[in-house]
Amino acid sequence: MGMAKLAESTFLDCKAQPQPFPQAEAESPIDLVHLSRQTFGDHDLERELLALFDAQAGHFVDRLRADSAPGDADWRIGLAHTIKGSARAIGAFEVGQAAEAYEWALRGADPKAAEKAGTLGAAIARARAAIAVLLGGAA
Repeated sequence: MGMAKLAESTFLDCKAQPQPFPQAEAESPIDLVHLSRQTFGDHDLERELLALFDAQAGHFVDRLRADSAPGDADWRIGLAHTIKGSARAIGAFEVGQAAEAYEWALRGADPKAAEKAGTLGAAIARARAAIAVLLGGAA
């Protein structure tokens, strides 16, 4: 079988699976189709990734609150960059966008960085509430 045929047959089989979380709202902060594509429809892996993101996001918020003194922003930039990638991987695009805005505000010494941190915190809270519902916990 030629490479083109192999690629065609492989990608045709990678359709998004039905929604594994029927209780999710249409406007959920988590794009479940994206998450399903990322995990090739493995619902156990979806749940594991959501739980890992929830823990990471909680740690991120705790870290920002604990280390809110002015000073070297490098560690904040690193945290924002990490949460941006993690959020985009699971389909939490609002969090990813807010993290990117916060990261660039820090890189440019933007006086609105604190405001952008608040926006990011609110986006994280919405994503974590949705994850709690998806994983069967209280919102």
